[in-house]
Amino acid sequence: MAVSGLLLVDKPQGFTSHDVVAKARKALGTRSVGHAGTLDPMATGLLVLGVESGTKLLTFIVGADKTYEATIRLGASTVTDDAEGEILTQTDASHVLAENIREQISKLTGHISQRPSSVSAIKVNGVRAYDQVRAGQEVELKSRQVTISRFDVVGEMRKVDGFIDLDVIVDCSSGTYIRALARDLGEALAVGGHLTALRRTRVGDFKVEDAYSLEQLAAGDFEVTSLLDSAKEVLSTFEISVQESIDLRNGKRIPGSVEGIAGVYASDDFVAVVETASKDLLKSVVVFPKGNHG
Repeated sequence: MAVSGLLLVDKPQGFTSHDVVAKARKALGTRSVGHAGTLDPMATGLLVLGVESGTKLLTFIVGADKTYEATIRLGASTVTDDAEGEILTQTDASHVLAENIREQISKLTGHISQRPSSVSAIKVNGVRAYDQVRAGQEVELKSRQVTISRFDVVGEMRKVDGFIDLDVIVDCSSGTYIRALARDLGEALAVGGHLTALRRTRVGDFKVEDAYSLEQLAAGDFEVTSLLDSAKEVLSTFEISVQESIDLRNGKRIPGSVEGIAGVYASDDFVAVVETASKDLLKSVVVFPKGNHG
């Protein structure tokens, strides 16, 4: 059996997130692999994979804040809000001033209401939005509240054939669509906009610099982070006694209280995610089988 825990992979362009999961399953020799947060085929960067019991940790990672590096092209809007979709409108953007761009970017920073891109994985009446769009249907998704804590232009803006290309870094809450930021920036400037490149560099405390390539996966040159070490990256954790670990695994409550949720372990054995059940008692939210660390 493969070691339980988390595996960080740097997804290349042209691969789906499911493609990466399939390659990890082959490399690890197990079907029990999942991921925390899809990346489009066009996008590159960090995918956090859960292996064996580590898949249970993914629930607590999906909602983490994320960082993206992207290139936005002003001067054209597309069906998909990225370079893979057909162009809907094209407008010469060379007259747009840098200060106008920064002014509109500032309006897209902070707590904002964002309408997700129509070619997203959100389901409408049980069918994913992107499948409906590709079938020729019109899809209008409801706006949602997201938080953009950083939206910075990096380096010089480039004017090319009537377009303006700008490289940006975005720190955002889970559920934010960077393609939608490109679309909305273009709309605010009345020239249209879409993404030409997207790379996820951070998910919570996990960074793409620590991720393995698909070539390393294929060569067996990688290491799954143990379940306990992974849990310590995701949750606040503390140690309990062996008897308390037995009690939790048997559905009993143990003494203690936590703010929100926390992970508990006995020696090197990660036991459970717990929450406060009542005054001075903890109950399990998710229990991990004994020996899951290897």
